[in-house]
Amino acid sequence: MEIIKNLHSYLAYIVLAVLIIAVANALLGWLGKKDFTLQKDLRISLFALILSHIQLLVGLILYLVSANGLKAIQSLGMGGLNAPARLLAVEHPFINIIALVLITMGWSRHKKFMENNKKFKTITIFYGLGLLLILSRIPWGQWFS
Repeated sequence: MEIIKNLHSYLAYIVLAVLIIAVANALLGWLGKKDFTLQKDLRISLFALILSHIQLLVGLILYLVSANGLKAIQSLGMGGLNAPARLLAVEHPFINIIALVLITMGWSRHKKFMENNKKFKTITIFYGLGLLLILSRIPWGQWFS
């Protein structure tokens, strides 16, 4: 289980960096009215999507086997969780699943557009919202302790 926990923790840094790059690239493309290229723009967005989904899968495995996840809810009940435990057992997984749904929607929607501006705008909005949600539910106290 320690391997899964470490993988989830270290992969999070990579996922955040790639998501930030994807959002910044899309924002610059949108505001700069650039051409959406398959070589760069599509690959950055796709890489962010794939890494985010891998992180979700690792996180779900960790949630099922960790004492801080499903087992905490089963043993303490929802009313028995303090704020840090609730963050790990409920808020972090739930909000991150919503974030991944938004990122996936952004990927799917951008493919429907032919116009470069709409592609960049869609990725900026959906990936950006997903990134904000992820940042809002990171257990920062554990990361820096």
